[in-house]
Amino acid sequence: MSRLAFLGTPELAVPPLRALHRAGHDIALVVSRADRRRGRGSALLPSPLKAAATELGLPVTERIDDVVGAGVELGVVVAYGRLVPARVLEAVPMVNLHFSLLPRWRGAAPVERAILAGDPVTGVCVMALEEALDTGPVYRRVEVPIGPGEHLGPLRDRLVAVGTEQLVDLLAGGPGAMGDPEPQVGEPTYAEKIAPEELALDFTEPAEQLSRVVRLDRAWTTFRGRRLRVLEAQVVEPGPEPGPAGSPGVGVGEGPPGALRGDLVATGRGVLRLVLVQPEGRGAVAATDWLRGARPAADERLGGPAAR
Repeated sequence: MSRLAFLGTPELAVPPLRALHRAGHDIALVVSRADRRRGRGSALLPSPLKAAATELGLPVTERIDDVVGAGVELGVVVAYGRLVPARVLEAVPMVNLHFSLLPRWRGAAPVERAILAGDPVTGVCVMALEEALDTGPVYRRVEVPIGPGEHLGPLRDRLVAVGTEQLVDLLAGGPGAMGDPEPQVGEPTYAEKIAPEELALDFTEPAEQLSRVVRLDRAWTTFRGRRLRVLEAQVVEPGPEPGPAGSPGVGVGEGPPGALRGDLVATGRGVLRLVLVQPEGRGAVAATDWLRGARPAADERLGGPAAR
């Protein structure tokens, strides 16, 4: 078994760490971000990876340069969130578990971007780490289909499981038995971090694109100036006519023209059915139950400025 350093931050980095520890590797050092405060006046909290490493009794640091003096054979990187500087890579070779089929979706949000783009397939790659962003040659590459309507959480969990298995198998014989990686082939695309405004539902967009935003699990719109999270939605195919042109965000079906009625909402192209929503300050409810209680007036619609 190998003497390793492990670099990561979020919850998705925890299963690979636990699996490598369980497989008997000597994890000499874990590198994660510094503790952060959550909420006003709250105590400092560790990253999910640091918390897991502490539970396992592993030494943890926030200083990347500590890897150089740790006497490790290899570094393993999973969602570390920062580029590893050349001075560290020159001293310690590293592999990176990345959740896309490189070179498609290099960068911070590969799973989210695959969903937003409507990709039918994504995957995992274990690659040799280079100083540049996700450019290294690939040791392992496994395709993972994206299920119809699959949300970010379940898809990410499946990718983590597949990637963890590949990582453990690759390192079973030690760094010397990993074989030669193959260069990435194809046109690169980049997965920039999801900006908050991308999660706001713009009902002038097509229903299909709106459903993809909902699948990121943080989509929202507004109603009566307050935020309304949309947790589940479906494209209606074939959909009813959305009514008068220029009426995105209003209801479809029986009732006064222009009203938000029922759970069908007009979009820039097609119709979106609201399934599960969460009003501000309340729990999740079926969209039909929320609408029954809200009783929208004839001229009300979804969208518009949110109360801050």
